[in-house]
Amino acid sequence: MRLLVTGGSGFIGTNVVEEFLQRGDDVCSIDIVPPKYLAHRDVYKNVDIMDSASLENAFADFKPTAVIHLAARADMEQRKGLQHFAPNIAGVANLIDAIGAAGSVQRTIFASTRLVFDLGYEPRHETDYHASTLYGESKAAGEELVRAAPNSIGAWTIVRPTGIWGPWFGEPYRQFFSMVKRGVYVHPGRKVVRKSYGYVGNSVYQLQRLLEANEAQIHKKTFWLADYQPVIVSDWAGQIARHFGSRPVKSVPVSALRLAAAAGDGLGKLGKGFPMNSFRLNNMTNDMVYDTAGTEAVIGPLPVTLEDGTVQTIEWMRRQGH
Repeated sequence: MRLLVTGGSGFIGTNVVEEFLQRGDDVCSIDIVPPKYLAHRDVYKNVDIMDSASLENAFADFKPTAVIHLAARADMEQRKGLQHFAPNIAGVANLIDAIGAAGSVQRTIFASTRLVFDLGYEPRHETDYHASTLYGESKAAGEELVRAAPNSIGAWTIVRPTGIWGPWFGEPYRQFFSMVKRGVYVHPGRKVVRKSYGYVGNSVYQLQRLLEANEAQIHKKTFWLADYQPVIVSDWAGQIARHFGSRPVKSVPVSALRLAAAAGDGLGKLGKGFPMNSFRLNNMTNDMVYDTAGTEAVIGPLPVTLEDGTVQTIEWMRRQGH
């Protein structure tokens, strides 16, 4: 396989590049920032997906047979309008053109997001978009560009990562681990909250299997990228604390967290950061469970358990000095 990864310097991208290099595949990682992992410098190219000419040149030089598209603008900025998220729309259009022009690509995976639907919204079908953020809107628009792409781009698949965590991660999940480590994370009330999260090692395995699956199983289809068994957040936080050797996680009344969220909302309007706001509180107190049966039917069992992934992540954090 000759795999081109966009966004190869990001969290999931770093793990993808490393896994396929370890497999012995030829890899080209393109990004606008250098690799997090210095060992990836030899396969890295500074290419902006918004620069269509440079992007097409990268494809022409490398002649990939497979593409994993991870590059995106993924912040929660709401004040600058949809144009702030142009890489998620115009960038996808440029990528589709580059794949078609290359003529060598047989498989492409386009990464979208769970945020094409609001948390708690029950979509009637996979394109029943209901996004409350501009980021989610932009990714839904990108999905529609893929669905309308010409047959010349070969077989394609859309994946929607849920909450992916593990080595090389950033906010919010590294912050979650760090807060548990320091003993400052609190669980909202006594409610059992279930989340369809995914350990990044399992996510990379799922991407690998999607590239290798029979075309009829994956072409023009959409899959959730997550571990199959939802996580009970309070239990997982306790597990993380035990492996760090930190004090047990405490619960705090939701009413107190609502006051903190209101303060955070006010500070956010002033452009100031705060560890709690209504968006985060909503995430903390509501289930986020997705039907991964379709993913499991194609991929099969995943290689890493929740506890093993937790231990591997903590070991990585310690090596990194986090």
